[in-house]
Amino acid sequence: MKKRFLSILACMTLAVSLLAGCSAGAAGTSDSKAATDSETTAAAEKKVLRVGMECAYAPFNWTQSSPDVSNGDKAVPIYGTSDYAYGYDVMLAQKLADQLGWTLEIHKVDWSSIVLGMNSGDYDVIIAGMGYTDEREKSVDFTDPYYIRNNVVIVNSKGAYANATKLSEFTGASATTQIGTIWEQYVPQIPEVNTQTFYETTSEVVMAVSMGTADCGVLDEPTAMSAAIANTNIKYIKFGDTDGFTVPAGQSLNVCIAVKEGDKELKTALDGALDAIGWDEAKMNELMDLAVTLQPLSN
Repeated sequence: MKKRFLSILACMTLAVSLLAGCSAGAAGTSDSKAATDSETTAAAEKKVLRVGMECAYAPFNWTQSSPDVSNGDKAVPIYGTSDYAYGYDVMLAQKLADQLGWTLEIHKVDWSSIVLGMNSGDYDVIIAGMGYTDEREKSVDFTDPYYIRNNVVIVNSKGAYANATKLSEFTGASATTQIGTIWEQYVPQIPEVNTQTFYETTSEVVMAVSMGTADCGVLDEPTAMSAAIANTNIKYIKFGDTDGFTVPAGQSLNVCIAVKEGDKELKTALDGALDAIGWDEAKMNELMDLAVTLQPLSN
């Protein structure tokens, strides 16, 4: 009888032990699943910085077929395409996205419809070398500047204006620029200017000057610098403070990020990120110098 009691007791102990093991296993599985679900939710909730730009405005932004960059960096995929974007705007956008803990997404869009695309919800911000103007601020809100630029003229390096140093020396010259840009208001400052067709892209402006369709083109200095590197027929002329362009009323030399009008939350987040990474003029110029050196000659 005693042996039978001990046998029953042993069986009961074994059963309790097995049940306890099953309970621990279920709890472990449950904990693991909860952790996985939490990670999945966190990934799904991670914000995306959706940026609109031309991807055709070197050195601010350009398109390339490979993700590889000559200094070992990686270009960012262009949404909905097999191409990649890189340049000053992309590098700056990546810095901001990293600071905010967001994912970066680049959208390629024509300059003429870039504000419309943002206001339609195709993307959330414009980081595309857009200069501040009072007129533009009527339809978008601007962050603090992320670049400060000078405006110059490009000429044919073998042409009649190759050695000019003052704006007055361009009296009667034919001139062009990119349509829908602040440079449209600089062209009339050329004395007795012969205004030519304005083009959709800066590359078309460069080609017009290179081919002699126009004597000069008004662009910003980084773009002109890149054009001169890529095309030996092009040089750019930067005027002094007293013998060059005057910044038109309602404009500035500041290049800013544009957000939808009234989107204070996003504007505040971006301004905070610019402050957090200590974005000053020295860092602006350092990054632009790098962008110019990394630009593919085909852009």
